Amino acid sequence: QVHLGESGGGLVQAGHSLRLSCAASGGTFSSYAMAWCRQALGKEREFVASISFSGAVTDYADSMKGRFTISRDNAKNTVYLEMSSLKPEDTAIYFCAAGLKHYTPSRCDDYSDWGQGTQVTVSS
Repeated sequence: QVHLGESGGGLVQAGHSLRLSCAASGGTFSSYAMAWCRQALGKEREFVASISFSGAVTDYADSMKGRFTISRDNAKNTVYLEMSSLKPEDTAIYFCAAGLKHYTPSRCDDYSDWGQGTQVTVSS
């Protein structure tokens, strides 16, 4: 099991950028596929992006393509989510997740370990 802690959330104006970080501990980080998922108030949890254990493979939800970038630094046991051109509808709690998989899932439910989340609020 890996322990995850997100940071970098906050209040930002529409059109601006934000970078989220997720630090991992307690496991072999470089063995885990990682993902970001989000949950807006009153809505279901939603897949945002995923990255393979090596960082070579990434995937994004359609609405995030071209605006969000997921990356990882295995030497720092950290995964990042760079978000640009933010919209009010991006307001949500953002969670990072880890999974020991031989592939890189694009469904939140396929990840086993979760952080506490960080709130992102985009004002119009």
